[in-house]
This record gives sequence, C-alpha cells and structure tokens, in this order.
Amino acid sequence: MSGDPQERIVKISVVTTLYRSASTIEEFYHRTMKTAGELFPDIELIIVNDGSPDHSLDVALELQRKDPRVVIVDLARNFGHHKAMMTGLGYANGELVFLIDSDLEEKPEDIKLFYQRFAKGDCDVVYGVQQSRRGGLIERFTGAAFFTLVAALSDHPLPRNLVTSRLMTRAYVRALVRHRDRDFLIAHLWDITGFRQQPLTVGKLSLSPSTYSTWRRIEMAVKHVTTTSTRLLYLILFAGIAIFGLSVVVILYYLARYFTSGIGVNGFTSEIISIWFLGGFITLILGILGIYISNIMAETKRRPYTVIRRVHKTDVTRDPPDNIIEPRTPTSSPDESFR
Repeated sequence: MSGDPQERIVKISVVTTLYRSASTIEEFYHRTMKTAGELFPDIELIIVNDGSPDHSLDVALELQRKDPRVVIVDLARNFGHHKAMMTGLGYANGELVFLIDSDLEEKPEDIKLFYQRFAKGDCDVVYGVQQSRRGGLIERFTGAAFFTLVAALSDHPLPRNLVTSRLMTRAYVRALVRHRDRDFLIAHLWDITGFRQQPLTVGKLSLSPSTYSTWRRIEMAVKHVTTTSTRLLYLILFAGIAIFGLSVVVILYYLARYFTSGIGVNGFTSEIISIWFLGGFITLILGILGIYISNIMAETKRRPYTVIRRVHKTDVTRDPPDNIIEPRTPTSSPDESFR
C-alpha cells in the first residue's frame, strides 16, 4: 500500500473478487454499501475481476460509472482467487479493510458484527470462522483430510474452518501485502503476518457448489507443504536413516547366520521385494525433492503474480503495489504497458 501523502484515505475499504459473479455482484454492491454506509462516512469498494468468463465485469463497470466510490481492478486473465484477493488488498486505502467474497454465501451485513468485535480494541484483525464445515459428506471429509495432512506435514498448520470475511487494520494489510510468495495459500499468509487476531463465528450459506474439487484440495495441500514446510524433508531424512539402519542389522544377521550355521540367503521373492521397496522409496524421495526444486524455480523467477489490464476508478492517485504489473495509463501502447 502506498505511503503517498496525497493519497486519499478513506475510513474503510471493502475488497472483493469477481469470478462468475454476474448474478450476485449487483445485490452484493447494494447490500455492502448500505451496511457499510451505516457505520462509516467514507467508503470505497474495490472489485477485482479475476478473468471472469461471464459478464460480471460489465455489471461491475456499470456500477462504477454510477458510483465513484467503486474501484475495479481488471486482471489480464484468471490468476486464482487468492492472488486476486492479495491484489485487491494492495489497492485498499482505508483505515480499515474488510475482505469478503461477492457470491453472497457470506453476508455483507456481517460487517457490523466484525466491527462490533473490533471496537473492543484488543485486536488488529477479526477473522471469520464457520462453526462447522458446509457441504455434503464427501466435501466435509476431503476438507478434514486436507487440514489433517497440512497439520501433520507443515511447519505452520492452517486454522480450520476459515471463511474469507475478515476486518483488518491498515497496518496489518500493509504488512500482509509485503509478502512476495508466488505460490501460496492466503490463509497461511494471514496467519504468519502476525498482529493481534481474534476469531468470530459467522454463518456461511451453500448457494453454489465449491470450486475446490478433491484433486484441487490435494494439489493445494501438496503446494502448501512443499512451499512452507521443512518437516517433510526431515521425515525423508529420518526414514532414510531408519531404512539404512534396518538394512545394516539384516545384513549382519544373515552374515552371522551364514558363518555360524552355514545357511545362505536365497529366494527370488525376497530379492524382488527389496528392489521394489527401495526403488519405490527412492522414486518417492526424488519426486518430493523435484517438487521442492520446481517451487524454488518458480520463486526465483520473481515474476509478478498478477498482471492488470486496467484499473477503473474516478481519480488515479496511486502507484500499483510492487507485486503486480499495471499499465501506466489506460491508453498506453503495448511497449509501454509493463514495468
């Protein structure tokens, strides 16, 4: 977030994203601005279009033309929900920042509950949690398996049953957007940024099926563990030591048996089992190390994690955050569009 003294400071920034949100964004806008307007005199609504394939952007642009408090950050393509949220947070000017999804599964009216909890003065962040996970048996089971796996292998276990909604101070958001990770789970960054954080139990509706499939959950778990954890590498080390130690014991046993009783070692089965076991274990190790190396390669490229096609707002007074690319002006030529 910029420190420009000419930057307009508002009381609260509401940040949301668009992806297949054409049916909800207009109602979301009216409910959000009405609720926030009852609490704060000066508001801005930052909407990040994450390459939505429907006409969500057109609906949002119509809202922006009518209301100068709306800022639309149009990404060049779909970069993913978490990166879109981080980009929107980088544009927030408010003394407070409220992050929420625009699909109406989390109620915009909950901002009152978050502000009441925040007003106690003992925290910098109020984050929402569900009392229990939504969805059917399979969805709940895969969600529980995801968090169990992450807790077992990660250096930083993720809080369970989080929702997107959270109310944050400007100082916390400025610290949050300083992270430069290219592959991340935003819940991990929320947690490791620190500050004083307090949970608030809120409801979440199930208006649409989750976009996080079982395979997507597995992919996220693997990505999170291999970008944040050293525990998995230590487990591999200890497993290797254990297997080496066991093999030494077995070798000494068979040598002792041979020299004392003259019984040799034979058998095709035992040989094949040993080869398959050690071959599979070595392949597993190489695969895990390969994932770590690929993550290192992605991070060292230092590519911006989002590219912005255009920012639609009434007055252009800010530079974009360092972790994104934005056109210098709406009419820039292709050669001048990136920096």
